[in-house]
Amino acid sequence: MNTGTATRATAVAPSFPVTHHRTAKIDGINIFYREAGPADAPAIVLLHGFPTSSHMFRNLIPALSDRYRVIAPDYPGYGQSDMPDHAQFSYTFDRFATLVDGLLDQLGVASYAMYVMDYGAPVGWRLALKHPERITGLIIQNGNAYDEGLKKFWDPIKAYWSDHSAAHRKALETLVTLEITKFQYTDGVSDVSRVAPDNWIHDQALLDRPGNADIQLDLFYDYRTNLPLYPAVQAYFREHQPPTLIVWGQNDFIFPADGAHPYKRDLQDLEFHLIDTGHFVLEDKADEVFPLIRDFLDRKIATAQSAKRP
Repeated sequence: MNTGTATRATAVAPSFPVTHHRTAKIDGINIFYREAGPADAPAIVLLHGFPTSSHMFRNLIPALSDRYRVIAPDYPGYGQSDMPDHAQFSYTFDRFATLVDGLLDQLGVASYAMYVMDYGAPVGWRLALKHPERITGLIIQNGNAYDEGLKKFWDPIKAYWSDHSAAHRKALETLVTLEITKFQYTDGVSDVSRVAPDNWIHDQALLDRPGNADIQLDLFYDYRTNLPLYPAVQAYFREHQPPTLIVWGQNDFIFPADGAHPYKRDLQDLEFHLIDTGHFVLEDKADEVFPLIRDFLDRKIATAQSAKRP
């Protein structure tokens, strides 16, 4: 009797997406990544921001993985990837992009759309400049490619860029505190009850690991290398015209909407949405943003790739 009941339940149970949590060794570094969806489906690479990890995509991944192969890595020093000492490892956006590129090669991903957010943007732009033919589309969420996007929040970081002094470095230590981590999740959000407090607790526990603050300060300094790339990135947009969806938290203090509008200058196939929230759009506006992302991918990525098949 019990066996029959179990069999009937199995027969009618819906299929739920499964996310796999894996690690690959790339250039001697263990890179953790989340992966879901059919191996032969169009690929979507999700590139996270500061101070989080692929954890920020934990809800988006199952929303896409019925039709897409979704891959979301953690950079070194973030999430579950290795965290080598900053004295022995160069924490730079160039290095991050090289490792993500190596991971995708190891996984056999020959073409992919990218979701870029915050630090994910400079990682993604390096991938696009290296392999423009591989990029099938872009989803941009509070990720910068224009000088207009670096406003007041960046003033103390720019001061550090100017002289790399110990005093300016020390002044940035507040940016890795719990107060600022929580601020990134709650500032500009109208209903904070929609944001799980697990987010800043999770992120802060990883930021508080011995040696991680120095990693973050190194990356604040290396961010200066992204600005000289902006003209090349903008030229990539103009030449290759990847279909692009912008879903940008318009109340973000770190990457304000001033940085979203300039994309209109260079991208013709652009769908533009300012969302009434802050830095981490996916946390409180999933009900609004997930359908936009899914609709965009279904029209621009899945349909286009299906048309190419013989």
